[in-house]
Amino acid sequence: MVFLGVPWEGTITWGTFSGCELATKTIRHASARYGGYLPEYDVDVLERLILGDGGDVRVVPGDSESTMAEVHAAASGVYANGAMPVFIGGDHSYTPEVIRALAEHTDGEVGVIHLDAHLDNMPEFGGDPYPRCGPLHRVLQCPGVRKRSVVHLGIRGPRNAPLQMALAREAGSRVMTMKEVRDRGLDKVLEEALDRAHEGTRAVYLTICSDILDAATNPGGPPDFDGMTSHELFQVVHRVALAGLRGMDFVEVYPLQDPHHRSSHLAVWTVLHALAGVALGSLQSRS
Repeated sequence: MVFLGVPWEGTITWGTFSGCELATKTIRHASARYGGYLPEYDVDVLERLILGDGGDVRVVPGDSESTMAEVHAAASGVYANGAMPVFIGGDHSYTPEVIRALAEHTDGEVGVIHLDAHLDNMPEFGGDPYPRCGPLHRVLQCPGVRKRSVVHLGIRGPRNAPLQMALAREAGSRVMTMKEVRDRGLDKVLEEALDRAHEGTRAVYLTICSDILDAATNPGGPPDFDGMTSHELFQVVHRVALAGLRGMDFVEVYPLQDPHHRSSHLAVWTVLHALAGVALGSLQSRS
């Protein structure tokens, strides 16, 4: 397991500078507060998994294309060595480069579970083909990604557009809104999401935007309401990891608006719940 930071903020798509490139530092600092034992699962991930920090990926300010190439190279190096990457920080635009690297190192197709308030599948923004509102569009163009096994979970709110829903449906991806989560129940929705992501695939990637959470529990994220609680998010990431995971990221944390770095701490807790799932899943596969 290799941790990598991406201190990157590309094109601003929601009105103003967010400072999300600073989160690689604040999330690492937050992580120093915690051990690896989670009594909820009676597992210590530090005993079950080999963890390493690969540092921050080199970024080129103002140059999205070069930065994306650096992320792809870093992810490819991790996969070539048989490890699983956990990417932290930065805006959401780099996720397709990690998934592309995974697909290149997988003997079969890749599924994706996308936790977000927004579909993030715009083809471009202001002429930029690499905006933070467009990574899922690029994911769907990645060779080796099974489009029907791309699941958008937690979608909600007025910062989505009809075009985005039309594009997701056209691709054959599954869109699960927060209304559907509330109406059907989290367990049933998640069971379907896992079935869809694993159907016909050999690897599953998890990408998490902080605004999957309700704004009340995410002070260092976008002001998007009616989202998941931290408890619900931890349940989801643990079960996704327990079912089998080959990589993940946690993006869009804005330290400048969160002086106590609560969202950075929440990112650490989220990753630990996922790692507990990886650890227990590997134990089950060996038994």
